[in-house]
Amino acid sequence: MKKFIVTIAILFFSFNLYSQSYIGKGDAKINAGFDIYGYGSGIKVFLDYGLTDLFSIGTGASYYLSNDDTDYYIFGRTAVHLGELLDLPEKVDIYPGIELGYLEGNDVGFTAFVGVRYFITNKIGAYLELGNNGGVGISINL
Repeated sequence: MKKFIVTIAILFFSFNLYSQSYIGKGDAKINAGFDIYGYGSGIKVFLDYGLTDLFSIGTGASYYLSNDDTDYYIFGRTAVHLGELLDLPEKVDIYPGIELGYLEGNDVGFTAFVGVRYFITNKIGAYLELGNNGGVGISINL
């Protein structure tokens, strides 16, 4: 019985260790989803990489299906991860951030957002970002 309890405790600890929504420096996530409003409705893919316990940078692209003027947006992004500061559960992260990039048609795109990410398993989570360009999708820990 003692071996069983120790085994369960190790598995439980391992699951929680790897299901953190943001672990800081070196954390890498690929995200895929849908832009719901803003520059248009369409498909969005982006990568986030942790620089410190608070800050991440990333890059990505959106392809819009519903906008006659703009078909794509290529951007860089940064975010401040508040999960640890707010003492949230390890599976939850809240992060304000900005994106700056190129919109088709020689326009500069700027997005300010507040996002929340929740990990359902150790590798798969969901995100929601609201701001002047909003989206929803999945996150995958790399």
